[in-house]
Amino acid sequence: MSIQPDEGLKRVLGVPTLVATVLNNTIGAGIYALPAIVAMQMGAAGILGYVFCYLIFFAIVLCYLEVGSRITSSGGSYAYVEAAFGHFPGFIINSIFFFGWGIIGDAAVLNILADSLSVIYPVFAQPLVRALLFFTLIGGMALINVRGAKEGVAFVVFLTIVKLLPLFFIIFFGFSHIQVSNLHWQHFPPLKSFGDTALVLFFTIAGFETSLNSSGEIKNPKHTIPKGILLGTFLMLIIYSSIQLVAQGVLGAQLSQYKDAPLAAVAETIIGPIGATLLLIATMISSFGNTSGDILSTPRLLFAGAKNGLFPKYLGKMHPKFATPYWAILTYCGLIFIFSVSGGFKQLAILASASLLLIYLSVVLSMIRLRFKKTEETEKAFKVPCGLIIPIIAVVAILWMLCCLTKNEIISIALFIGVLCVIYFVMNKLKPGKTA
Repeated sequence: MSIQPDEGLKRVLGVPTLVATVLNNTIGAGIYALPAIVAMQMGAAGILGYVFCYLIFFAIVLCYLEVGSRITSSGGSYAYVEAAFGHFPGFIINSIFFFGWGIIGDAAVLNILADSLSVIYPVFAQPLVRALLFFTLIGGMALINVRGAKEGVAFVVFLTIVKLLPLFFIIFFGFSHIQVSNLHWQHFPPLKSFGDTALVLFFTIAGFETSLNSSGEIKNPKHTIPKGILLGTFLMLIIYSSIQLVAQGVLGAQLSQYKDAPLAAVAETIIGPIGATLLLIATMISSFGNTSGDILSTPRLLFAGAKNGLFPKYLGKMHPKFATPYWAILTYCGLIFIFSVSGGFKQLAILASASLLLIYLSVVLSMIRLRFKKTEETEKAFKVPCGLIIPIIAVVAILWMLCCLTKNEIISIALFIGVLCVIYFVMNKLKPGKTA
Protein backbone atom coordinates (compact mmCIF):
# COMPACT_ATOMS: atom_id res chain seq x y z
CA MET A 1 0.00 0.00 0.00
CA SER A 2 1.34 3.45 -0.79
CA ILE A 3 0.39 6.86 0.47
CA GLN A 4 -2.20 8.52 -1.70
CA PRO A 5 -1.27 11.89 -3.19
CA ASP A 6 -4.69 13.32 -2.36
CA GLU A 7 -5.26 12.84 1.36
CA GLY A 8 -8.06 15.36 1.73
CA LEU A 9 -5.75 17.88 3.40
CA LYS A 10 -5.85 21.52 2.32
CA ARG A 11 -2.76 22.70 0.41
CA VAL A 12 -2.30 26.12 1.99
CA LEU A 13 1.47 26.35 2.61
CA GLY A 14 3.55 28.44 0.18
CA VAL A 15 7.24 29.35 -0.16
CA PRO A 16 7.26 32.16 2.50
CA THR A 17 5.62 29.96 5.13
CA LEU A 18 7.88 27.00 4.29
CA VAL A 19 10.94 29.26 4.67
CA ALA A 20 9.59 30.46 8.03
CA THR A 21 9.03 26.91 9.30
CA VAL A 22 12.55 25.90 8.20
CA LEU A 23 14.06 28.84 10.11
CA ASN A 24 11.86 28.10 13.13
CA ASN A 25 12.74 24.39 13.16
CA THR A 26 16.50 24.88 12.68
CA ILE A 27 17.18 27.95 14.82
CA GLY A 28 16.41 26.90 18.36
CA ALA A 29 17.68 27.28 21.89
CA GLY A 30 20.95 25.60 20.89
CA ILE A 31 22.18 28.67 19.00
CA TYR A 32 22.45 30.56 22.29
CA ALA A 33 25.09 28.12 23.59
CA LEU A 34 26.67 26.87 20.34
CA PRO A 35 29.37 29.57 19.83
CA ALA A 36 31.12 28.64 23.09
CA ILE A 37 30.99 24.90 22.32
CA VAL A 38 32.55 25.45 18.91
CA ALA A 39 35.21 27.75 20.39
CA MET A 40 36.14 25.10 22.97
CA GLN A 41 36.79 22.59 20.18
CA MET A 42 38.33 24.75 17.45
CA GLY A 43 39.22 28.09 19.02
CA ALA A 44 39.21 31.11 16.72
CA ALA A 45 39.06 28.77 13.70
CA GLY A 46 35.51 27.77 14.61
CA ILE A 47 34.09 29.23 11.40
CA LEU A 48 35.99 26.54 9.47
CA GLY A 49 33.96 23.93 11.34
CA TYR A 50 30.78 25.59 10.07
CA VAL A 51 32.00 25.49 6.46
CA PHE A 52 32.95 21.82 6.81
CA CYS A 53 29.60 20.91 8.34
CA TYR A 54 27.63 22.97 5.82
CA LEU A 55 29.12 21.03 2.90
CA ILE A 56 27.92 17.76 4.42
CA PHE A 57 24.58 19.24 5.41
CA PHE A 58 23.97 20.70 1.95
CA ALA A 59 24.53 17.29 0.32
CA ILE A 60 21.81 15.83 2.56
CA VAL A 61 19.46 18.75 1.88
CA LEU A 62 19.78 18.23 -1.87
CA CYS A 63 18.85 14.57 -1.49
CA TYR A 64 15.79 15.58 0.52
CA LEU A 65 14.79 18.02 -2.19
CA GLU A 66 14.86 15.39 -4.92
CA VAL A 67 12.88 12.79 -3.03
CA GLY A 68 10.58 15.47 -1.57
CA SER A 69 9.65 16.72 -5.04
CA ARG A 70 8.79 13.15 -6.08
CA ILE A 71 6.80 12.12 -2.98
CA THR A 72 4.41 14.98 -2.17
CA SER A 73 2.14 13.35 0.42
CA SER A 74 2.28 13.95 4.17
CA GLY A 75 4.85 12.10 6.24
CA GLY A 76 8.18 13.58 5.17
CA SER A 77 11.03 11.17 5.86
CA TYR A 78 8.61 8.32 6.58
CA ALA A 79 6.77 8.79 3.28
CA TYR A 80 10.06 8.78 1.35
CA VAL A 81 11.39 5.60 2.95
CA GLU A 82 8.02 3.85 2.68
CA ALA A 83 7.80 4.66 -1.03
CA ALA A 84 11.31 3.37 -1.66
CA PHE A 85 11.58 0.33 0.61
CA GLY A 86 8.11 -0.59 1.85
CA HIS A 87 6.12 -0.77 5.09
CA PHE A 88 8.65 -2.26 7.49
CA PRO A 89 11.50 0.26 6.89
CA GLY A 90 8.87 3.01 6.77
CA PHE A 91 7.52 1.97 10.16
CA ILE A 92 11.01 1.96 11.69
CA ILE A 93 11.86 5.42 10.36
CA ASN A 94 8.45 6.81 11.33
CA SER A 95 8.84 5.50 14.88
CA ILE A 96 12.44 6.68 15.20
CA PHE A 97 11.47 10.16 14.02
CA PHE A 98 8.36 10.28 16.14
CA PHE A 99 9.80 8.93 19.41
CA GLY A 100 13.56 9.30 19.11
CA TRP A 101 13.63 12.80 17.65
CA GLY A 102 10.19 14.38 17.97
CA ILE A 103 8.70 13.67 21.38
CA ILE A 104 11.92 13.44 23.40
CA GLY A 105 13.39 16.49 21.69
CA ASP A 106 10.29 18.62 22.25
CA ALA A 107 10.02 17.53 25.87
CA ALA A 108 13.66 18.45 26.47
CA VAL A 109 13.22 21.83 24.77
CA LEU A 110 10.21 22.64 26.94
CA ASN A 111 12.29 21.89 30.00
CA ILE A 112 14.91 24.34 28.73
CA LEU A 113 12.14 26.92 28.52
CA ALA A 114 11.04 26.19 32.09
CA ASP A 115 14.63 26.28 33.34
CA SER A 116 15.20 29.66 31.69
CA LEU A 117 11.96 30.99 33.16
CA SER A 118 12.95 29.76 36.63
CA VAL A 119 16.03 31.98 36.55
CA ILE A 120 13.71 35.00 36.53
CA TYR A 121 10.86 33.42 38.53
CA PRO A 122 12.16 30.64 40.85
CA VAL A 123 8.63 29.29 41.35
CA PHE A 124 8.93 27.55 37.96
CA ALA A 125 11.52 25.23 39.47
CA GLN A 126 8.69 23.50 41.38
CA PRO A 127 7.39 20.32 39.64
CA LEU A 128 3.69 21.16 40.00
CA VAL A 129 4.10 24.67 38.60
CA ARG A 130 6.21 23.32 35.74
CA ALA A 131 3.53 20.74 34.96
CA LEU A 132 0.87 23.47 34.86
CA LEU A 133 3.10 25.54 32.57
CA PHE A 134 3.63 22.60 30.22
CA PHE A 135 -0.09 21.79 30.14
CA THR A 136 -0.99 25.40 29.32
CA LEU A 137 1.62 25.82 26.60
CA ILE A 138 1.06 22.43 24.96
CA GLY A 139 -2.72 22.77 25.21
CA GLY A 140 -2.62 26.18 23.53
CA MET A 141 -0.41 24.94 20.72
CA ALA A 142 -2.64 21.90 20.21
CA LEU A 143 -5.75 24.09 19.94
CA ILE A 144 -4.11 26.39 17.38
CA ASN A 145 -2.97 23.49 15.18
CA VAL A 146 -6.27 21.60 15.38
CA ARG A 147 -8.02 24.66 13.99
CA GLY A 148 -5.95 24.44 10.81
CA ALA A 149 -2.48 24.28 9.26
CA LYS A 150 -2.88 27.89 8.12
CA GLU A 151 -3.46 29.06 11.70
CA GLY A 152 -0.61 26.89 12.95
CA VAL A 153 1.77 28.29 10.35
CA ALA A 154 0.73 31.88 11.13
CA PHE A 155 1.57 31.28 14.78
CA VAL A 156 4.93 29.69 13.86
CA VAL A 157 5.75 32.61 11.55
CA PHE A 158 4.99 35.06 14.37
CA LEU A 159 7.24 33.19 16.82
CA THR A 160 9.98 32.89 14.20
CA ILE A 161 10.02 36.65 13.66
CA VAL A 162 10.02 37.38 17.39
CA LYS A 163 12.84 34.97 18.20
CA LEU A 164 14.99 36.08 15.24
CA LEU A 165 14.91 39.76 16.20
CA PRO A 166 17.41 39.42 19.12
CA LEU A 167 19.77 37.44 16.86
CA PHE A 168 19.60 40.10 14.16
CA PHE A 169 20.25 42.70 16.87
CA ILE A 170 23.42 40.89 17.96
CA ILE A 171 24.59 40.47 14.38
CA PHE A 172 23.88 44.07 13.37
CA PHE A 173 25.31 45.83 16.43
CA GLY A 174 27.89 43.17 17.23
CA PHE A 175 29.87 43.61 14.02
CA SER A 176 30.92 47.11 15.12
CA HIS A 177 32.37 45.62 18.34
CA ILE A 178 34.43 42.91 16.62
CA GLN A 179 38.17 42.99 17.19
CA VAL A 180 39.91 41.53 14.15
CA SER A 181 42.69 40.09 16.32
CA ASN A 182 40.12 37.83 18.00
CA LEU A 183 39.42 36.11 14.65
CA HIS A 184 43.05 35.17 13.98
CA TRP A 185 44.22 31.58 14.43
CA GLN A 186 47.80 30.31 14.32
CA HIS A 187 47.34 26.61 13.59
CA PHE A 188 44.96 24.67 11.36
CA PRO A 189 42.71 22.51 13.61
CA PRO A 190 43.27 18.72 13.54
CA LEU A 191 40.81 16.47 11.68
CA LYS A 192 39.39 15.15 14.97
CA SER A 193 38.36 18.69 15.92
CA PHE A 194 36.51 19.00 12.62
CA GLY A 195 34.71 15.72 13.32
CA ASP A 196 33.70 16.66 16.86
CA THR A 197 32.55 20.11 15.76
CA ALA A 198 30.60 18.77 12.80
CA LEU A 199 28.80 16.35 15.09
CA VAL A 200 27.68 19.15 17.41
CA LEU A 201 26.81 21.52 14.60
CA PHE A 202 24.96 18.85 12.65
CA PHE A 203 22.59 18.13 15.49
CA THR A 204 22.08 21.83 16.20
CA ILE A 205 21.23 22.94 12.67
CA ALA A 206 19.10 19.90 11.87
CA GLY A 207 15.35 20.30 11.65
CA PHE A 208 14.60 21.35 8.08
CA GLU A 209 13.26 17.85 7.38
CA THR A 210 10.48 18.36 9.93
CA SER A 211 8.99 21.03 7.66
CA LEU A 212 8.42 18.36 5.00
CA ASN A 213 6.16 16.32 7.26
CA SER A 214 3.37 18.64 6.08
CA SER A 215 4.02 17.98 2.37
CA GLY A 216 0.35 17.06 1.91
CA GLU A 217 -0.54 20.67 2.74
CA ILE A 218 2.10 22.41 0.60
CA LYS A 219 0.90 24.24 -2.52
CA ASN A 220 2.56 23.20 -5.78
CA PRO A 221 5.11 21.03 -3.89
CA LYS A 222 7.40 20.39 -6.89
CA HIS A 223 8.06 24.13 -7.00
CA THR A 224 7.56 25.15 -3.39
CA ILE A 225 9.63 22.45 -1.68
CA PRO A 226 12.97 23.01 -3.49
CA LYS A 227 12.67 26.79 -3.40
CA GLY A 228 11.44 27.00 0.21
CA ILE A 229 13.93 24.49 1.64
CA LEU A 230 16.94 25.94 -0.20
CA LEU A 231 16.12 29.52 0.76
CA GLY A 232 15.29 28.58 4.33
CA THR A 233 18.48 26.56 4.90
CA PHE A 234 20.62 29.23 3.20
CA LEU A 235 19.29 31.94 5.51
CA MET A 236 19.71 29.64 8.50
CA LEU A 237 23.37 28.97 7.66
CA ILE A 238 24.05 32.70 7.21
CA ILE A 239 22.56 33.44 10.65
CA TYR A 240 24.57 30.69 12.40
CA SER A 241 27.83 31.77 10.75
CA SER A 242 27.27 35.44 11.53
CA ILE A 243 26.49 34.67 15.17
CA GLN A 244 29.73 32.67 15.50
CA LEU A 245 31.80 35.45 13.91
CA VAL A 246 30.31 38.11 16.18
CA ALA A 247 30.67 36.02 19.34
CA GLN A 248 34.29 35.13 18.54
CA GLY A 249 35.13 38.66 17.41
CA VAL A 250 33.65 40.32 20.50
CA LEU A 251 34.71 37.90 23.26
CA GLY A 252 37.85 36.38 21.71
CA ALA A 253 39.63 33.80 23.86
CA GLN A 254 37.08 34.34 26.63
CA LEU A 255 34.27 32.94 24.49
CA SER A 256 34.84 29.35 25.62
CA GLN A 257 34.45 30.47 29.25
CA TYR A 258 30.79 31.37 28.70
CA LYS A 259 29.67 27.84 27.88
CA ASP A 260 26.18 28.29 29.35
CA ALA A 261 25.20 31.62 27.76
CA PRO A 262 27.77 33.03 25.33
CA LEU A 263 25.30 35.23 23.45
CA ALA A 264 24.06 36.71 26.70
CA ALA A 265 27.68 37.69 27.40
CA VAL A 266 27.93 39.25 23.93
CA ALA A 267 24.69 41.18 24.48
CA GLU A 268 25.91 42.39 27.85
CA THR A 269 29.14 43.61 26.25
CA ILE A 270 27.17 45.49 23.59
CA ILE A 271 24.37 47.14 25.60
CA GLY A 272 25.00 46.28 29.26
CA PRO A 273 23.33 44.01 31.88
CA ILE A 274 19.88 44.32 30.31
CA GLY A 275 21.29 42.50 27.28
CA ALA A 276 21.70 39.26 29.22
CA THR A 277 18.07 39.43 30.38
CA LEU A 278 16.80 40.04 26.85
CA LEU A 279 18.76 37.07 25.54
CA LEU A 280 17.36 34.89 28.31
CA ILE A 281 13.86 35.84 27.18
CA ALA A 282 14.86 35.13 23.59
CA THR A 283 15.98 31.65 24.63
CA MET A 284 12.53 30.93 26.05
CA ILE A 285 10.79 32.23 22.93
CA SER A 286 13.09 30.14 20.75
CA SER A 287 12.32 27.00 22.74
CA PHE A 288 8.59 27.65 22.48
CA GLY A 289 8.89 28.35 18.76
CA ASN A 290 10.69 25.08 18.08
CA THR A 291 8.04 23.06 19.88
CA SER A 292 5.27 24.91 18.02
CA GLY A 293 6.89 24.03 14.71
CA ASP A 294 7.12 20.36 15.64
CA ILE A 295 3.48 20.24 16.74
CA LEU A 296 2.57 21.67 13.35
CA SER A 297 4.58 19.09 11.39
CA THR A 298 5.37 15.90 13.32
CA PRO A 299 1.78 14.69 13.97
CA ARG A 300 1.53 14.24 10.19
CA LEU A 301 3.82 11.22 10.68
CA LEU A 302 1.13 9.60 12.83
CA PHE A 303 -1.52 10.62 10.31
CA ALA A 304 0.43 9.15 7.36
CA GLY A 305 1.26 5.97 9.30
CA ALA A 306 -2.38 5.47 10.28
CA LYS A 307 -3.44 5.87 6.65
CA ASN A 308 -1.08 3.02 5.80
CA GLY A 309 -2.38 0.80 8.60
CA LEU A 310 0.77 1.04 10.73
CA PHE A 311 -0.98 2.86 13.58
CA PRO A 312 -4.55 2.81 14.98
CA LYS A 313 -7.12 4.06 12.49
CA TYR A 314 -8.34 6.90 14.71
CA LEU A 315 -4.99 8.68 14.20
CA GLY A 316 -5.84 8.96 10.49
CA LYS A 317 -9.10 10.82 11.08
CA MET A 318 -9.49 14.44 10.04
CA HIS A 319 -11.51 17.09 11.81
CA PRO A 320 -14.90 17.44 10.04
CA LYS A 321 -14.73 21.25 10.14
CA PHE A 322 -11.03 22.20 10.08
CA ALA A 323 -9.73 19.33 7.87
CA THR A 324 -6.74 18.69 10.16
CA PRO A 325 -5.48 15.37 11.60
CA TYR A 326 -6.75 16.38 15.02
CA TRP A 327 -6.41 13.02 16.77
CA ALA A 328 -2.78 12.76 15.67
CA ILE A 329 -2.12 16.29 16.93
CA LEU A 330 -3.79 15.66 20.30
CA THR A 331 -1.99 12.33 20.75
CA TYR A 332 1.39 13.87 19.95
CA CYS A 333 0.78 16.77 22.35
CA GLY A 334 -0.32 14.37 25.08
CA LEU A 335 2.89 12.35 24.77
CA ILE A 336 5.01 15.52 24.86
CA PHE A 337 3.29 16.52 28.09
CA ILE A 338 3.90 13.12 29.70
CA PHE A 339 7.60 13.14 28.84
CA SER A 340 7.96 16.81 29.79
CA VAL A 341 6.74 16.29 33.35
CA SER A 342 8.52 12.95 33.83
CA GLY A 343 12.03 14.37 33.41
CA GLY A 344 15.17 12.34 32.72
CA PHE A 345 15.70 13.49 29.14
CA LYS A 346 19.46 13.98 29.27
CA GLN A 347 20.17 10.27 29.00
CA LEU A 348 18.00 10.13 25.86
CA ALA A 349 19.61 13.09 24.08
CA ILE A 350 22.29 10.98 22.40
CA LEU A 351 19.67 8.44 21.33
CA ALA A 352 17.78 11.28 19.65
CA SER A 353 20.89 12.49 17.85
CA ALA A 354 21.82 9.03 16.60
CA SER A 355 18.22 8.55 15.49
CA LEU A 356 18.42 11.62 13.29
CA LEU A 357 21.53 10.33 11.55
CA LEU A 358 19.77 7.06 10.78
CA ILE A 359 16.78 8.96 9.41
CA TYR A 360 19.01 11.01 7.12
CA LEU A 361 20.85 7.91 5.96
CA SER A 362 17.57 6.16 5.12
CA VAL A 363 16.25 9.14 3.16
CA VAL A 364 19.44 9.47 1.11
CA LEU A 365 19.28 5.76 0.27
CA SER A 366 15.60 6.20 -0.62
CA MET A 367 16.51 9.01 -3.00
CA ILE A 368 19.02 6.75 -4.75
CA ARG A 369 16.49 3.94 -5.08
CA LEU A 370 13.64 6.17 -6.27
CA ARG A 371 15.83 7.77 -8.93
CA PHE A 372 15.85 4.45 -10.75
CA LYS A 373 12.07 4.08 -10.51
CA LYS A 374 10.60 5.62 -13.65
CA THR A 375 7.19 7.23 -13.13
CA GLU A 376 5.10 9.87 -14.89
CA GLU A 377 6.27 12.45 -12.37
CA THR A 378 10.01 11.66 -12.67
CA GLU A 379 10.77 14.24 -15.35
CA LYS A 380 8.94 17.01 -13.46
CA ALA A 381 10.77 16.41 -10.17
CA PHE A 382 13.84 18.26 -8.92
CA LYS A 383 17.00 16.27 -9.63
CA VAL A 384 20.29 16.49 -7.75
CA PRO A 385 23.08 17.34 -10.21
CA CYS A 386 26.32 15.38 -10.78
CA GLY A 387 24.69 11.95 -10.90
CA LEU A 388 25.12 9.96 -7.68
CA ILE A 389 28.23 11.82 -6.47
CA ILE A 390 26.36 14.04 -3.99
CA PRO A 391 24.20 11.27 -2.42
CA ILE A 392 27.29 9.06 -2.09
CA ILE A 393 29.10 11.91 -0.32
CA ALA A 394 26.10 12.23 2.00
CA VAL A 395 26.10 8.49 2.77
CA VAL A 396 29.84 8.43 3.53
CA ALA A 397 29.56 11.52 5.74
CA ILE A 398 26.64 10.11 7.74
CA LEU A 399 28.40 6.76 8.23
CA TRP A 400 31.52 8.63 9.37
CA MET A 401 29.51 10.55 11.99
CA LEU A 402 27.80 7.36 13.15
CA CYS A 403 31.26 5.85 13.67
CA CYS A 404 31.98 8.73 16.06
CA LEU A 405 29.36 7.34 18.47
CA THR A 406 30.58 5.39 21.47
CA LYS A 407 29.95 1.69 21.97
CA ASN A 408 27.22 2.32 24.55
CA GLU A 409 25.48 4.79 22.25
CA ILE A 410 25.48 2.30 19.40
CA ILE A 411 24.10 -0.41 21.69
CA SER A 412 21.33 1.94 22.88
CA ILE A 413 20.13 2.76 19.37
CA ALA A 414 20.37 -0.91 18.35
CA LEU A 415 18.19 -1.95 21.29
CA PHE A 416 15.69 0.78 20.46
CA ILE A 417 15.42 -0.43 16.85
CA GLY A 418 15.15 -4.01 18.09
CA VAL A 419 12.15 -3.09 20.24
CA LEU A 420 10.54 -1.35 17.26
CA CYS A 421 11.01 -4.48 15.14
CA VAL A 422 9.28 -6.61 17.76
CA ILE A 423 6.39 -4.13 17.97
CA TYR A 424 5.99 -4.10 14.20
CA PHE A 425 5.84 -7.87 13.79
CA VAL A 426 3.51 -8.27 16.78
CA MET A 427 1.17 -5.64 15.30
CA ASN A 428 1.16 -7.44 11.96
CA LYS A 429 0.59 -10.79 13.64
CA LEU A 430 -2.52 -9.45 15.33
CA LYS A 431 -3.94 -8.15 12.04
CA PRO A 432 -5.29 -10.89 9.77
CA GLY A 433 -4.33 -10.35 6.16
CA LYS A 434 -1.38 -8.13 7.06
CA THR A 435 2.10 -9.25 6.18
CA ALA A 436 5.51 -7.81 7.01
